[in-house]
Amino acid sequence: MAITSGLVLYAVIWFMTFLIIIPIRIETQGDRGEIVPGTHAGAPEQHHLKAKALITTGVAAVLWAVIAAIILSGVISVNDFDWFDRIPDPV
Repeated sequence: MAITSGLVLYAVIWFMTFLIIIPIRIETQGDRGEIVPGTHAGAPEQHHLKAKALITTGVAAVLWAVIAAIILSGVISVNDFDWFDRIPDPV
């Protein structure tokens, strides 16, 4: 795996993890009972984005290390997903 593909893999894992972590422990205006006129009751009051970004970075680093190790070890390769035999076998 080249450096660029490793960075792209990390970025994809980071954003997917971030989108999963964002709704966890969110406090809405409806939960607090302090709805600002003109806004939805589900609008976030406290979102804790900085903490969630730091948690995402750690989780994504662990996931990236596991996935990169699997890719680099050759346990799973592109040929494992070639169900129609379109990719020639490596020599």
